[in-house]
Amino acid sequence: MHSAALLAGIATLAAGAAFAQTEVKIAYALAPDSHYGVAAQKWQDTVEAETDGKFTFRHFPSSALGGEREVIEGLQLGTVEATIVSTGTLSNFVPDTGVTDIPFLFRSLEHARHVLDGPIGQEILAKFDDAGLVAVAWGEQGFRHITNNRNPIETPEDLAGMKLRTMENPVHLAAFNALGAAPTPMAWPEVIGALQQGTIDGQENPLSVIVSAKLNEVQKYLTLSGHVYSPAMLLISKPFWEGLSDEDKAAFMDGAVQGAAAMRGFVDDVETSGVETLKERGMEVNTLSAEQKAAFRASVESAYEEYYDIYGKDLIDRISATE
Repeated sequence: MHSAALLAGIATLAAGAAFAQTEVKIAYALAPDSHYGVAAQKWQDTVEAETDGKFTFRHFPSSALGGEREVIEGLQLGTVEATIVSTGTLSNFVPDTGVTDIPFLFRSLEHARHVLDGPIGQEILAKFDDAGLVAVAWGEQGFRHITNNRNPIETPEDLAGMKLRTMENPVHLAAFNALGAAPTPMAWPEVIGALQQGTIDGQENPLSVIVSAKLNEVQKYLTLSGHVYSPAMLLISKPFWEGLSDEDKAAFMDGAVQGAAAMRGFVDDVETSGVETLKERGMEVNTLSAEQKAAFRASVESAYEEYYDIYGKDLIDRISATE
């Protein structure tokens, strides 16, 4: 009797273990209805479908686990399993990531996607292994544009002395310094308050962020400058990854690729609808013409020499030469 009860108990335990779900904490900086949230949900749906619900995702949107750097450090430690991050912080972990931040380097969304999905982008993802991270796919935020409360921007001179929040990113800082602005690095959670208080005049971000963060509530002017293409990245904690079976790894990879595709789809939609939305919400919008962009590109020429020193002219030329 005793042994039968024991066996039954063991059987119950085994059944319980078989149904135990593994929690995947996924953290990102923006709201669930943003491009980050859309990618995270697609990642979750794909993994759950391909692993029969073996994993349960727990979302931490809107910087609930802190800034992006803290979250990435959480991945390295294994306290957070997955994240979708902007590339602003990633150059601190893999310096080559910073090459994507060079102003006026990418000609279009299509050009940028070809570069990142091709050999150049895959070489950069592979380098994350040495940083104790698993980089599974390139996501996207779109081209960055400038918003501010001081004046419309049509020439580099219009930026003179403007206190613009930028990411903590040496490439962006060099470009805005070359343009004569006063770039002010600041973690994202502090930005809205600083704009409300007038500590800074403006900021720069893709339309996907400007719309989802409702920056029209704290900014008057939007200049469609398209000065920098802003990718994102889908990362997995290495300690977590190393504990997965090959089948589960394949599901997480596939989920990340599908999440990135959903993110790009969101960006495609917002690139067209976002401008109209912001105009309806009362922002004054102007678009830089090709000639005006050329003047900005000429103004950051001095910074390009610095970029060649950091990333190698070779890599920059390879990106430019990609069709």
